[in-house]
Amino acid sequence: MGLEVSGLLGIIFLVIAIWAIAKIINSGTTTGKKILWILFILFLPVVGLIVWFLMGPKG
Repeated sequence: MGLEVSGLLGIIFLVIAIWAIAKIINSGTTTGKKILWILFILFLPVVGLIVWFLMGPKG
């Protein structure tokens, strides 16, 4: 049971991370900030997504 749940959560997390990176790329912020946000999400996945959701580029 644990393997199926963790696999499903991993897939959901991967989809959310890809969605966040796509939103960052399509945002109107500078290229440097985009790169920093993407690296932040890639190297600190859970914390990075939470911080990006709360403080990331809007629009």
